Amino acid sequence: MTTSTVTDSAGLSVYNPTAKVGTGKSQMGQEDFLRLLTAQMQTQDPFEPVDNAEMVSQMATITNSSGIAEMNANLASIKEQLTGTRLGDAASWIGKSMLVQSNIAAPDASGLYAGQITLPAAVDGASVDLVDASGNVVKSIDLGSQPAGDVSFYWDGKDDTGATISTAALQVKVNGATPSKVATWATIAAVQSPADGSSSKLITALGTYSPSDALSLS
Repeated sequence: MTTSTVTDSAGLSVYNPTAKVGTGKSQMGQEDFLRLLTAQMQTQDPFEPVDNAEMVSQMATITNSSGIAEMNANLASIKEQLTGTRLGDAASWIGKSMLVQSNIAAPDASGLYAGQITLPAAVDGASVDLVDASGNVVKSIDLGSQPAGDVSFYWDGKDDTGATISTAALQVKVNGATPSKVATWATIAAVQSPADGSSSKLITALGTYSPSDALSLS
C-alpha cells in the first residue's frame, strides 16, 4: 500500500503511512492559500506569534495573485472580442470603392476613372482634363453649365473606337471654374488591421487612407 498524508482537525497535512495516494490538484488557488494561512494562525506558537508585517505580506500576495489572474482572463476575453470585430469590419471594406479628396484619379478594375468636383458657385461652362505624368491631356471631359454644388465626372479609359488608351493614374485639372474640393473614387484593394487595436488603414491605388477619410462608399 502506498503511503501518503491526511489532514487533521486543524486543517494541516500530517504523515499517514496507511493512507492511499489520490490525484491532487496541480495548482493552488485562492481558497488553498486561505486555508493554509488559517491553519498557520491556529497552530502558531503563542510565545512566538507570526509577525504582523509577514502576515500582511502573505495576504497581499494572495490578493494580488487572484486579482492578476482575473485581470488577465478579462483582458484576453476583451482582446479576442475586439480582434474578431475589427477584422470582420475591415474585411467588409475590401473590393468597395471610396470617394476621397484627391486630384489624382486611378482606374478601377473595369478601367473606369471617376470623381467629383464641388463648385462654390454656378458656372456657364466647365471641363475636367485628365493629364498623364508627361503633362499630356489624355482625356477632356466637358461638364457644360453647372449649378453650385457637387458635380460628378467619369471616363471609361477608352478612345472613340473602344480601345483602351490609359490604365495609369492621371491628374485631374478643372477648367472654367475654381472648385472648393476635388475628389476621386478609389478601389479598396486591402486593409491593414493593426494588432494594437488602432484604426484600420484602407489601401488603394491612390494611397493609404483611414475609414474616416471616405466622403462616400459604394
